[in-house]
Amino acid sequence: MEERDDLRADVVDLLRLYSIEAQHVAHAFAGRAGLHFTDLQALIAVMHAERRGDPLTPGRLGEALGLSSGATTAVIDRLERAGHLRRTRESADRRVVHLRYGEPGMELAVAFFAPLGARSHAVMDGFSRAELESVRRFLSGMLGAITEHHRELRTRTPTQGSS
Repeated sequence: MEERDDLRADVVDLLRLYSIEAQHVAHAFAGRAGLHFTDLQALIAVMHAERRGDPLTPGRLGEALGLSSGATTAVIDRLERAGHLRRTRESADRRVVHLRYGEPGMELAVAFFAPLGARSHAVMDGFSRAELESVRRFLSGMLGAITEHHRELRTRTPTQGSS
């Protein structure tokens, strides 16, 4: 049992270290691109939603980032002015606005992250399809756990759970 506990501790440490390094890289990108870190988080959320085929609305972006509608509008306005984001009306209901990644923002991200992508692909090339499927299942479960915990923290009042 002790070996399994040691392995779990190693995995958690590696996830923590990966998260910290990813934040360093994200901050470096934001700094070089002249973006606020919240702006970068917004761009990532928009990119992931587009990749899933379910573009975000301003309201859903605000929920994802935990921002007020005014703060969300400020982020969207900054990103749109810089060409990183564009608002589109794709629905029969012209009041519905979707957010799309702008070409300049995509070009900047691709140029910055291409070396990391190559390094990541080289690592994944060392794993079989079955191993990658296990890794995906594991990471999906871990993402679900941290997302649920984060959601719980956002709904908890400051005095709850602090005894």
